[in-house]
Amino acid sequence: SKQENAVLFVAGFASSLIFGCGVGSLVDQFGRKKSAIAYCFLYICSCVLKHFNCYQALLLGRVLGGFSTSLLFSCFECWLVAEHQRRYHFSDTLLSYMFGSMYMLMYVVAIVSGFLAQFAVDLHPLEPVGEGRHVYWGGALAPFDLAIAALLIGAVHIAVCWDENYGSDETREGGAGGPIKILQEAAEALRQDSNLWFLGSIVGCFEGAMFAFVFNWTPTLDDQAHPAPLGIIFAGFMMACMCGSCVSTIMSERCSGQCSLVAISLMAAIVFLIITLATAQRYTDACYLGFLLFEGLVGAYFPSVARVKSEVVPEHVRGTIYSLYRVPLNAVVVVLLLSDLSLIRCFSFCATLMLLSLLAAASMGKRSSGGNVAGAGAEKCK
Repeated sequence: SKQENAVLFVAGFASSLIFGCGVGSLVDQFGRKKSAIAYCFLYICSCVLKHFNCYQALLLGRVLGGFSTSLLFSCFECWLVAEHQRRYHFSDTLLSYMFGSMYMLMYVVAIVSGFLAQFAVDLHPLEPVGEGRHVYWGGALAPFDLAIAALLIGAVHIAVCWDENYGSDETREGGAGGPIKILQEAAEALRQDSNLWFLGSIVGCFEGAMFAFVFNWTPTLDDQAHPAPLGIIFAGFMMACMCGSCVSTIMSERCSGQCSLVAISLMAAIVFLIITLATAQRYTDACYLGFLLFEGLVGAYFPSVARVKSEVVPEHVRGTIYSLYRVPLNAVVVVLLLSDLSLIRCFSFCATLMLLSLLAAASMGKRSSGGNVAGAGAEKCK
């Protein structure tokens, strides 16, 4: 039913909201490499459970998906920053280039994955494995099978090629205090450095608005009389993200991450105001143009915020704080899903979130607890 589908949808974000409070400290203590492998296998379990025609199995799959998403947005980036800065002592400029290249490649993979998923869906219709069975295959489940194959390959690559790193030598597996001690250290870091609070506000507001956009672009553009080519539209969004990521990489030597976030948040607020007005007047073409502009800003946002996080967040609690940043983000998403706002009110709310993100980005000071100067590049921004 529609209500059961809504529960499944909210369950994933609620799971990420709940587990996000503690998963980061586990990442810092037990190791980023082990956590990345755990993500692969947890998400494999989530994909497998999609094949069962059982509501409880589907609900468990969504919960596992939410937990693994918390790992996804903490352990991988933490591992990269630690290897880059602590093991190999590469420059911050190279790290900025790495983030830009990583996200640009991610959008290329997203486009290719979309075409592969559609090809897999068309190969065989959805049907039970055997007569009277509650296990299904084919159709819309085929992309999840492709995801399982990709996750298995990724897990093997991580296990063979990655070195392990931890929050610090004191917090590694078997260290004193455990996850509770790491959470206390993260709380102390948050207490001492207001930049961490501002950065968390940026993440929660910007990415919360981004998810609200994800939920609402389809009903905005789709028309029963003239169905929108959703696959082509999605490919256009990913191309816009690629362009934004490229611009961010090019500008990284001229403008600090903080300056970039100020500009991105300001432009995103303006774009959402335009989208709100266009939605009210039912100007679909203007809405689509606004969506493309926003996706370009999303493409520029992720390398920029990754750069600022690498500068501001202390290494010994990096995974913990990255996960804590997901808590307000998921809270925003859950509230939006449960409130059932109209399209106009939702986009107006997104514009407000972007203004809050702008205020937080502009308020970040020069001193950071990560050992670098978060706003030092503000003087470099030209």
